Amino acid sequence: MSAHKNEETVVEKDVLLQAQSIWQKNKKTIIIALTALIVIVGGWYSYINLIVKPKEEKAQEVIYKAEEYFRKDSFNLALNGDGIAKGFLYIEKNYSGTKAANLSKYYAGVCYLQTGEFQKAIDQLKDFSTSAKQIQTSAYGILGDAYSELKKNDEAIEYYKKAGSNFEEDAAASAEYLFRAAALSKVNGKTQQALELYKTIKEKFPKVDNGRSDKYIYQLSIEKNDLSIN
Repeated sequence: MSAHKNEETVVEKDVLLQAQSIWQKNKKTIIIALTALIVIVGGWYSYINLIVKPKEEKAQEVIYKAEEYFRKDSFNLALNGDGIAKGFLYIEKNYSGTKAANLSKYYAGVCYLQTGEFQKAIDQLKDFSTSAKQIQTSAYGILGDAYSELKKNDEAIEYYKKAGSNFEEDAAASAEYLFRAAALSKVNGKTQQALELYKTIKEKFPKVDNGRSDKYIYQLSIEKNDLSIN
């Protein structure tokens, strides 16, 4: 029993000596690495608390007036400010990286759509994204509207389809955007695509559709011939 304990003691001493040897050889590198880690963590903490959070809070304060103008349909004031209060364009430029700046892109896109500047609406909304599905659905739909206004029907259809499938829990919005995609598909001569979209609306959103798609499904399902009436 005593011999076994002696062996354990020898092993422990060897491990300790090895650890001491490694420390003596590498202590400078280890100290530098630990110091660097402390600096990085401390720097990141300071960056978040001294720069990011105050910037976010200030952006939230500034966006309030622009949102107020937006709710009043004063779209130019919402975009550009009133000389005292700042508009969405200022916020997205000067508070980049904040939630308010990102949301300002969405608001600006809607404002440009309302003022007839459709390409600017597209530029804003293509640079916008959010995990809030209802807002993202709206953004896709507005992109569809802007492309439709520019007669770029293929692009409009794709964004309407995105809007219609992004958040199906909102049945009313989803059905409406798919309906727009189907209508434009029909205009573009893509009758099969239009037919499938109308069928999707009827299948997925029967309560919202309330039979609205039936006549279009019927029209597009009839095989065209020389006696067909447009």
